[in-house]
Amino acid sequence: MKLAYWMYAGPAHIGTLRIATSFRKVHAIMHAPLGDDYFNVMRSMLERKRDFTPVTASVVDRHVLARGSQEKVIQNIKRKDKEEQPDLVLLTPTCTSSILQEDLQNFVNRASQDSKADVLLADVNHYRVNELQAADRTLEQVIKFYLEKAEKDNSIFSKKTEKPSVNILGPCNLGFHVHHDIAELKRLFKDLSITINTIIPEGASIDELKKLPQAWFNIVPYREVGLLSAQHLEKNYDMPFISTAPIGIVETANFIRQIQTLLKQLGQNVNFEKYIDLQTRFVSQSAWFSRSIDCQNLAGKTAVVFGDATHTVAITKILSQEMGVRVLVAGTYCKPEEIWFRKEISKYCEDILITDDHNLVGDIIAKLEPSAIFGTQMERHIGKRLNIPCGVISAPVHIQNFPLSYRPFMGYEGSNQIADLIYNSFTLGMEDHLLEIFGGHDTKDISSSTLSNENIWEIEAENELKRIPGFVRGKIKRNVEKFAKINNLNKITLDVMHACKEAGNMQ
Repeated sequence: MKLAYWMYAGPAHIGTLRIATSFRKVHAIMHAPLGDDYFNVMRSMLERKRDFTPVTASVVDRHVLARGSQEKVIQNIKRKDKEEQPDLVLLTPTCTSSILQEDLQNFVNRASQDSKADVLLADVNHYRVNELQAADRTLEQVIKFYLEKAEKDNSIFSKKTEKPSVNILGPCNLGFHVHHDIAELKRLFKDLSITINTIIPEGASIDELKKLPQAWFNIVPYREVGLLSAQHLEKNYDMPFISTAPIGIVETANFIRQIQTLLKQLGQNVNFEKYIDLQTRFVSQSAWFSRSIDCQNLAGKTAVVFGDATHTVAITKILSQEMGVRVLVAGTYCKPEEIWFRKEISKYCEDILITDDHNLVGDIIAKLEPSAIFGTQMERHIGKRLNIPCGVISAPVHIQNFPLSYRPFMGYEGSNQIADLIYNSFTLGMEDHLLEIFGGHDTKDISSSTLSNENIWEIEAENELKRIPGFVRGKIKRNVEKFAKINNLNKITLDVMHACKEAGNMQ
């Protein structure tokens, strides 16, 4: 736990609430002070769902601080059990309320005696894990609880389905393009004649959990959430799983071939090679586009990629393998995934960055000056300040990355969307220059293109800078400021610009 004004991954209770609100008929009780209860607003705004967010804050106020919660938490659990009639009530503290060191498990045990719903306390260390780790752990906890319960009352579905079937584990609220990816995965499995047994937790009921063991195998599309559950099912129910994300032409084909190999091991005589060939050559536009003259123009371009582990690995491979872009740095804020991340990505980029410090990411981008950035909403802000185009490829994101239109990242349609995103991120830098030539909005203003504004530009130097075409002006400005800093010059004049040019640092 640390104090920060901006974070890539939120605190642990956000992850727990993401899982709870993804299930149907599950209500979350958040034991927290006012100020920690922003999840309701965030989920309602970003997810654009028509239902109310099923989260209630059991507020930690001055009375609780003075004499403890006493019956307050228990009363809130009982009240919501009566009003909402959920199948499960999930209690979670926050980092702030955890300081009180109250015996919340005792509250859960007492509330369970008079509640029709099951009552669970989220088994998460709020000081040591972040949002994604907590979501992964909470999902495993809920699945484990209900499978053990089903075993005790002999209601578990242990017999495999007649035809090949799959569970999709991990998709949940506030994920990056999750609903569109689910739709694309449904279409992909339908084409492969594989039945989807359950999708957990997004849109599922608690009752569906006892059906998990009847599927032939599991997939984990986003390794940040769902991997612990898949490992639990593999260990206790002998269910194999695939954690490859089908993002991009190459990795989607790899994903399908892994399914093919798995089904053959389970006695099915399947061959998906013709399907892969058909989709790659004729259905997906991105495979053709990657060989077109337009895409060849990206040769020699450079990029920095930063985000969660799943999307950063996928986008880096697409840039390097499919589009011929040189990836200077690929990085992630998912520190627990470091070993897997380095193994997957080492041969597709020049350097690897593992950090959750956005200032460090910004400094590296400013130093490298890539042709484009692919990252989170924070990298988009960094790109705006540096006048470097940025394509958003990973959470955390703003509302524009929860589109109403169909924009998957997975599967063959997802590869088309990504190809558009990559190409447009590189080429739209020409827009300002064309507007200057043909007339349009005023692009002559000198915008700040560095992360720190230490230099003073004289009017004559600014006017000279305005004469430079817009699509390279930002880079020239950064190079002049870098030259001035090296030479301990605080004021930039025409003479400084000329000296920079003569030194060969203007390009």
